[in-house]
Amino acid sequence: MPRKITDLDQLTEHADVLLCDVWGVIHNGVNPFPLSVEALKAARARGQAVILITNSPRPAQGVIRQFETIGVDPECWDDIVTSGDVTRQLVSEGPKQIYFLGPERDMALVEGLDVELVDPGAAKAVLCTGLFDDETEQAENYRSLLQGFKARDLPFICANPDRVVERGDRLVPCAGAIADLYAELGGETRIAGKPHAPIYREAMARAQALRAGVDKSRTLAIGDGASTDIRGALDNGFEAVFIARGIHARHYISGRATDETRLQAFLDAEGLAPAFWMEWLA
Repeated sequence: MPRKITDLDQLTEHADVLLCDVWGVIHNGVNPFPLSVEALKAARARGQAVILITNSPRPAQGVIRQFETIGVDPECWDDIVTSGDVTRQLVSEGPKQIYFLGPERDMALVEGLDVELVDPGAAKAVLCTGLFDDETEQAENYRSLLQGFKARDLPFICANPDRVVERGDRLVPCAGAIADLYAELGGETRIAGKPHAPIYREAMARAQALRAGVDKSRTLAIGDGASTDIRGALDNGFEAVFIARGIHARHYISGRATDETRLQAFLDAEGLAPAFWMEWLA
């Protein structure tokens, strides 16, 4: 069982850098979590560098604008690295004729890139940031479209590897769910966000710019997503702090409490061994 902690300051001597997830840890897409925001502000005041590392398909400026809209205090982070930021490199290295699968609000992802957005039939690659309407659709709605792409062996660039994300008190599907379906059909997926290495390399480069000499042994990754945040941390050589009251809570929450036996069973089933766990980031 990972060690349970109740306050982030218990790990002050353990880490110089915190790589912290956003959705499900700092906010739920509608409201910020005040205790989490204050915990990160306090960590910065103690001298720890806080790099927010998110699978948002938007470049960092889009995340900052969302923070401003819902009221996340900008003093809780030093820098932000998004899946959108590192996905731009994948897009620039790929075919130029791209079918953009996702809501119009994510179009900033391709601004300034030498690509042409085309209809499905003319595409040489697919760039997916999410569902067109994640309030009413599921990945399965895209099966026939994906089958057509697979028949032509188009690479599928996924800008948001998350399968689901919290929006208020609901879970809504993300681009990762569509990428999973494309892979199931035998298609090629290209992903740079969590749990893959490119986003962690970029996050550590940002940390080095803030604190020369930092390394993985003095870095903690914090998140609520088992297959993205925690798997990514462990696969890339970081110790992890699992936030229990996130997208997986239904697996082990009993009433208002976390059933630690069920939590351990969940982590075992996922093949994960984070060093620490918390109910909430606080």
